[in-house]
Formats: sequence, C-alpha cells, structure tokens
Amino acid sequence: MNELTKRLTSAIIGLMLLIFVLIKGGYLLYLSIYILSIIGLREFYKAVENIKVNPCYILGYLGTTGIFISSIMPSIKLDLIITLIILTLLIIIVIHKGYSLKDISLTLFGIIYIPFLLFHIGYLGNSKYLYLVFIIAFGTDTFAYIAGNLFGKNKLCPTISPNKTVEGFIGGIIGSVVLVILYSLYLNIRPLWSMVILSILTSIISQLGDLAASKIKRITKIKDFGNIMPGHGGVLDRFDSIIFAAPVIYYYTKIFIN
Repeated sequence: MNELTKRLTSAIIGLMLLIFVLIKGGYLLYLSIYILSIIGLREFYKAVENIKVNPCYILGYLGTTGIFISSIMPSIKLDLIITLIILTLLIIIVIHKGYSLKDISLTLFGIIYIPFLLFHIGYLGNSKYLYLVFIIAFGTDTFAYIAGNLFGKNKLCPTISPNKTVEGFIGGIIGSVVLVILYSLYLNIRPLWSMVILSILTSIISQLGDLAASKIKRITKIKDFGNIMPGHGGVLDRFDSIIFAAPVIYYYTKIFIN
C-alpha cells in the first residue's frame, strides 16, 4: 500500500468513525474525547521527554479522568478537579525528589492543553454548533492546503512550518467562511453576520493551533507525535487545530449567539 492510499484509507475510516460518534453523541462522545485525550496526552509527554522532562504520567491520566467525570457528572465541578490537580502537583514536588518544577509544570500544561481544551467539544453537546468545530477546522486545513499549492509564494512562519504560506492562511479563512455560510443557510442559523465572524475567528485560531503543535514538535525534535493514524501521525497531529477551535466555538456561541 503506497503512502497516498494509506492516507486516504485512514482518513475515510477516521471520518466515518467521527460522523458516527457525533451523530450518537452523549456518553459515546464524551468517552471518545476521553480516549483521544489520554492518547494525546501520552504523545505530548513522550515528546517532552526528548528535552529531558520527566512528566508525571499517572497524575496526567488521573487529571484527564477527573475532567471526564466532571463532564458526565455536572455536580462534580471542573474547578474542583483543576484545584485538586494543582494541589497534588505542588505536593508531589515537595515529597518526591524525582520531579523538578519543570516536570510538574509541563505535566500540568499537558492536562490544560489537551483534555481541558478538547473536552469543550463535549460541552457543545448535540447542538447544531458541534459540527462547526470540524467543519471549520478541517475545512480550513483543506482550503489552506489547496490555496497554498495554487497561489502560495510568501512564507507564513518558515522557522516553524516551512510549507505554510500567507496565501494558504488566507485561503483557509475564505474556505471556512464559505462552508459556514452554507451550513448556516441550510440549518437557518441566524444572524448570518455573526456566524461569519465566528468562522473567521475560529479559522485563524485553528491555524494558530496547528502552528503551536508544529512549534512543540520542533522544540522536542520530532516529526510526528505518533503513528496511530497511518499517514497522518498521532492524535495531536490530526487534532491540533480542533483543540484550539472547540473552546472558541463553545464560548462564542455561549456568549454571543445563545
């Protein structure tokens, strides 16, 4: 199987699984986010080990589990979970000589960066805005790739991601706006101008999420975070823009639309 066939096959299977989970929603959605968070967190911790960091895996997994429990049991507040995570990390640095301040800090950063942000997908519930996370993030990636190949001349961030161009960045935004307008018209979501602003904002942030992940990979000297998705890398390679897009859509719709 050549590389292109491998990428297309894994992409189709992944898309089918994604659609199934989104349609079912509920506990299956939260459980799927939990599994992705655990895998993504492990990928991040493995990456930072390359720069002589010793993350506390167990606490990272426990913190992710706490966020998951808080998501399906609203009576257990998220701020309680975060407080317990922070206090436990501070206690560990006092009683365990094997962990430095850098180790503890990146352990906490991993929890906030991956499960905390990723679970905002679940917070959107089964609302019509849930699909926007993937429409905008994946749409932006696709149109940025096409525009970059067709018109790309000016490098966007050559030291972080040499293949990304300013033209691709703009093309991703335009493609996102078109997709969101079509989606909004189909579901009669109003006001339309507010949805356009949401698409522009989320498209920009999702591309910054992609660049942030690329920067982490350069710092830790890795090509991909993992190989769980043949031809696409790991969870963080595929969901880097989703991680940034989900909270933007959640808070924007909560504050400005609902």
